[in-house]
Amino acid sequence: MSDIPSTKRKQPHNAPPASHRATKRVKTSSARTILAQASDKALNQNGDLDVSAFVKAREFEIRAMEASMRSSKKTLSARAFQQVPRDLRRRTASHNVKRVPKRLRAKAKIEMKEDNTPTKTSRRRTPVSHMRLRNETQKKLQKLGSLTKAKRAKSKEEAPGGEGLERAKLRIPQLHANSLNNPAKPPAKFRKRQLHKSWLPTHLYHAKRAHITLAAEPLWRFAIPLTPTDKCYRTTHRAASSRGCIAWDTSYMSTLRLEGVEASLLNLLRGLGVEENMLTGRVGGKWRIGTRGWNGWVSERDGEKRLMAEVVIIWCVSSASKIERPQDNLETKKEKRQIFLRIHPSAFLQVWNEALKVARMQRPQVMVEDLRFEIGSIEITGPSSTEALIGALSPVAAAGGAAHPDKSPETIWPLLGGVTNPASLPQNALLAFEISDPRLGYPPRMVTSANPASDDGLLQLLSDWPPDITQSSPVIFDRAARYTSCRLLSSQKAIHRRKGAALPGTFPDSLPDDPRIPVLLIASRSPSAAGQGSWTVLVPWKSVLPIWYSLMHYPLASGGNPRFGGLQEKRQIAVEQRVPWFPGDFPGTSAGWEWEIMERGKRKEEWEKRPKGKRTEWESVDLGDGKRGEIGLGSACDWERLFQGPPPSRDTIDDSVQSKGTASTSQSKAISQLDPKSEQSTLQPPPLQIHHKPLVLARTYTSANPPPPTALAAISLSMLARGCPNACARIYRLPTTNLSLRQKWLALAQSFKSPRSSKQKPHRQTHPAALLKDAPTHEVNARNAASLLNPPTVTSTSMTGKQPPPRAGDAAYPAVPAEEDLIGFVTTGNFNLGEGSASAVGCVALARVVQDEGGKGEGKLCVVREAGQGLGRLARWEFV
Repeated sequence: MSDIPSTKRKQPHNAPPASHRATKRVKTSSARTILAQASDKALNQNGDLDVSAFVKAREFEIRAMEASMRSSKKTLSARAFQQVPRDLRRRTASHNVKRVPKRLRAKAKIEMKEDNTPTKTSRRRTPVSHMRLRNETQKKLQKLGSLTKAKRAKSKEEAPGGEGLERAKLRIPQLHANSLNNPAKPPAKFRKRQLHKSWLPTHLYHAKRAHITLAAEPLWRFAIPLTPTDKCYRTTHRAASSRGCIAWDTSYMSTLRLEGVEASLLNLLRGLGVEENMLTGRVGGKWRIGTRGWNGWVSERDGEKRLMAEVVIIWCVSSASKIERPQDNLETKKEKRQIFLRIHPSAFLQVWNEALKVARMQRPQVMVEDLRFEIGSIEITGPSSTEALIGALSPVAAAGGAAHPDKSPETIWPLLGGVTNPASLPQNALLAFEISDPRLGYPPRMVTSANPASDDGLLQLLSDWPPDITQSSPVIFDRAARYTSCRLLSSQKAIHRRKGAALPGTFPDSLPDDPRIPVLLIASRSPSAAGQGSWTVLVPWKSVLPIWYSLMHYPLASGGNPRFGGLQEKRQIAVEQRVPWFPGDFPGTSAGWEWEIMERGKRKEEWEKRPKGKRTEWESVDLGDGKRGEIGLGSACDWERLFQGPPPSRDTIDDSVQSKGTASTSQSKAISQLDPKSEQSTLQPPPLQIHHKPLVLARTYTSANPPPPTALAAISLSMLARGCPNACARIYRLPTTNLSLRQKWLALAQSFKSPRSSKQKPHRQTHPAALLKDAPTHEVNARNAASLLNPPTVTSTSMTGKQPPPRAGDAAYPAVPAEEDLIGFVTTGNFNLGEGSASAVGCVALARVVQDEGGKGEGKLCVVREAGQGLGRLARWEFV
């Protein structure tokens, strides 16, 4: 063999011999060397310790250690692209200088020149077929744009008296009442990509940074971000609970506007199933005024009154609204009021048809408007969510440049910078005001933190909450104001021109023609006591993007910037807070059942793609005690099997269910592609009269007052031991027919002293109390003698005679209960970083849960088994 060492790339003929290894070894060792100072320097001539010299010596060593840590970190990062944070790296950064930040490009050029790295540029790259077509299209567009600009400039020059013309009054198009709204016509270059779906206002931002639904399979007729492209499970948990914040563009949420007299609106809400105490009682007084929001369930008016969806209802503040009106005059009764109804898009059409039907029954009649693509929204949660919003949303000055009244929402909003949890505000509190264009103050600057002395003032402010009295009618309810604010938004080129004309370090001054963007803020609480609250920002559709950029680039006081999330992060936070997510965790609703059918099809496709040797064979699953075969469809939450029981012929029923699922999947795809104007594309209700019961009703059922046989209720699961249940996991109650097996599960539950600890505590040794350091000699001798005669006792299972509990997989481990003890399925599950154990959310059949009610807390115990596995895990459930 040749003695010439092999090289990765061809070296130039005059290159010196390679000796990088020795050079790198010397460089690394010198970087890791920490200089120290001898201790003799801290002693004076008499040998006494000189405190000042000793402190200086230690200071020198500490600074040397910090310098060594910095230098060694840079030494290990040999390449320039390795000094970039991990979330900013690119795969091609190692051979493309332009993909490295500007501050590191000089170093990257030197490294590539030394390594003879081949680099490519756009000028020297041979264009492939699609790049050639793209370049030709670009040239055609540039030529067309230049002709259009020349034609526009010529028309301006020929216009007589163009300088003295006044701006024409905006013509505001009216929305058609009681009819569905269509999205705005997208730009020509993006029009073909939005034939069967619509983009969110922040689509171009998310397209580079997140995984989005496939073009041929939109979700709820939108291209929705699913999850960021980088790994973000831990960072999402930290941002939502301990440090930072996370935001979502929730503009896909649908909004309805109801307008009519107050009596008709109350009757309409009563027909949709809103609680009576909120409509007439003192509990809902502030909500009816318009200073609070309300979120709850709405149901059908006629028939079985099935639950449709969770909604948020907001009243518009009226000057005549009061909590108690002893005398309602005729003018107050005839005054028209407005309501916003916020609905999830999966149930929009069902709620729309029901609201339209009930509105036509009212006298005087209620007008219903579809405000989709008119109002967008942003949701943000985390300890720094309030700080980020204050930095991005700046209230505009009052008309004429006057100051805002004291204790108005505009003056209170900047004072909330010290709030680290939106849940500390009054529940569902509302703030409505107008803001200036966030692009004029871009990049946003850090908000000054509140002084510690003002903490008492902040607590007093949250306690009194003056906006309950000073809140005026939100401008966002006025379509003319929404339309005007969107039309007056300047182009980005005009914004740059104004910022360039301003003094360095300052923002441009406001002009009378600047838009006044209406904003409505809702502070909501998490159902869990320890969960973070969240802010929901309602703004006009075209104003979402400017606010989003300022929000994403705001420098947080805790470091970094706010994060963004997708649907997966939303579900992750919901599981950590033990809150069900609509519609995925509500299969008893029409929207939830449609989601379940869609997920069944996806899981089945993934299962069929696997080779036969690597996929689970459902027929061969060993359930213990001679039971074999998965219960129902393994890749689905088989609610039909739960209520109908085992079929007479397993093959026939599986084929029929699978064909039914395939038909439902095709039907759901067809529904998603239908014209939004078609009112016949309503969701199909779940089969077998399966329906959902809310938390308030689920807790009222007992053995004396049994629930309907096909009623479902949402629960949260806490694992007592190991195990992390995923979707489609089976939930069993403790055995009801096999008493010996039930006793085994109860004995296993007794071994777990708390639902959070799965490890056995180590053996404890009992020691007598420790003696003092200056104890007399005779006490020390007595203690030593006692320790020899009576050694410390060790608590062990072998000495006490108790057998350790069986572990999962042992022969003595209890078997899974029978099929008649199946009570439900897990719909969402994952590892909860906040608790260090698994958490899950599922649904159970209320009738079977009520039958298993027992004393001593046994009714809250259950066994969870993963689909395709024969091992069960103990868990404890609670209604949510």
